[in-house]
Amino acid sequence: MGAYWVKTPQWLKRLLPNELIWDIKNDIPNTIYITFDDGPHPIATKFALEQLEQYNARATFFCVGENVSKYQSIYQMIIDNGHNTGNHTYNHLNGWKTNNNVYINNIDKAAKLIKSNLFRPPYGRIKLSQIRKLQQKNRDIKICMWDILSGDFDKNITPQQCADNVLQNLKPGSIIIFHDSEKSFERMKFALPQVLTFCKNNNWKMLPLAN
Repeated sequence: MGAYWVKTPQWLKRLLPNELIWDIKNDIPNTIYITFDDGPHPIATKFALEQLEQYNARATFFCVGENVSKYQSIYQMIIDNGHNTGNHTYNHLNGWKTNNNVYINNIDKAAKLIKSNLFRPPYGRIKLSQIRKLQQKNRDIKICMWDILSGDFDKNITPQQCADNVLQNLKPGSIIIFHDSEKSFERMKFALPQVLTFCKNNNWKMLPLAN
């Protein structure tokens, strides 16, 4: 992925289309929104579900259609445990590098398996023209970005750095990204319990994004 912002800067949020959701501004005090990208995965997703259940937390899983097809029982576990799901394309496509029609068709293919109005572009990379096409097809679509990127995909940081990335930037309304993938598991499995413990100790609610 290259260089990335752990905390999404305010100027970037203002620069990009208003429709993109970076954080949640609502009347529920001390609430955060944990999300997972790239699953389901038989080990990483099960671990995340077990941890979330221990802390009475609910999250949103942005799933890759191809992985849903492979691990349908794991996908069903996400739903049965009271979490929300979102579309993350069928093949984890980079919108900047993909023809618009190919990109939209790939999202549609995933939508046959993932029944949700929530969508997150892989890598956060989506063209304005792709945003407009998605909105034309589905007026209720919610394109969900993030406020905090844990960096769990980054093999150059330690598991503790991954946890600190979240804990040092967390605020009410934050949307946080972890990844329930093999690549990220070593750092995610260390950082996620720390974040859940912090939120529980501070009486913060952990809710899914509204579909």
